[in-house]
Amino acid sequence: MSFDDVTSWFSDNQAEIIGSTLRIVAIIGAAFLLTRFLRRIVAKVKGKVEAHTTPIRTLQRTDTLTRVLSSAGIVVIWILTTFLILEDLGFNLAPLLAGVGIIGLAIGFGAQNLVRDVVTGFFILFEDQYGVGDIIEINETASGTVEELTLRVTGLRALDGTLHYISNGNITHVANRSKDWARAIVDVGVAYREEPAKVRRVLDDVATEAKEDEVLGKILYSVPNVMGVETLGEYEVVWRLSADTKPGRQWEAARTLREKIQVAFEREGVEIPFPHQVMISAEAGDSKTSRS
Repeated sequence: MSFDDVTSWFSDNQAEIIGSTLRIVAIIGAAFLLTRFLRRIVAKVKGKVEAHTTPIRTLQRTDTLTRVLSSAGIVVIWILTTFLILEDLGFNLAPLLAGVGIIGLAIGFGAQNLVRDVVTGFFILFEDQYGVGDIIEINETASGTVEELTLRVTGLRALDGTLHYISNGNITHVANRSKDWARAIVDVGVAYREEPAKVRRVLDDVATEAKEDEVLGKILYSVPNVMGVETLGEYEVVWRLSADTKPGRQWEAARTLREKIQVAFEREGVEIPFPHQVMISAEAGDSKTSRS
């Protein structure tokens, strides 16, 4: 094709070329405006949420969700923009869409685990099932403190320091031990000879003292409840106390309560039983008994 042919073609289709160019520019301009508008709306919503929120966990959740929604919206806008431009240029979108569908199906089939991880991670964040700092158990196999939470994986720090990375798509059951509030359960055994009224009085005093304690009282939501006799064991009567605590502080509260109960029992003379072993030996017709 000679230069004259090209010039002639442009002259014959000048109006159509100018019109198509203007439409494409308008489409791209609209896409930029929509993208900017979307980012501004997301930023405004994020700002309003953060202005009324102080917990770090909620801020992290809000930041992750807004970034995901913003990115997804921008991708949709530019995909639609591309299709509109191709259609204006005269391309037949039917075979193109069929090809894209086949490619997308192949990619989706090959990356189905990744897609499952991301979708599950999104719902974990959206439903606030757990967050960074929570103490959880996953699938009844791994437990610890959540140190990292992304759309793909959850990082779980176990008590021995091991950091577990678990794909979100593999999570089928979560037990959250630190969301909203927690409960400390303390079982303590006393000898059968102790009067129940005396034991209850001592435990009630410990519960009241615990709530008034400068340190422990800040962890407890209310005065611990002396629930009563839980079990009758072989050599002890087991009493149970429960205490509602701040999230993740139930173990600390339980340890402190046990310390206070031990001190109170020693002060009030309440016996904490322990197994005894009786040894009988015979020498020259005599028998001796020792107790330990």
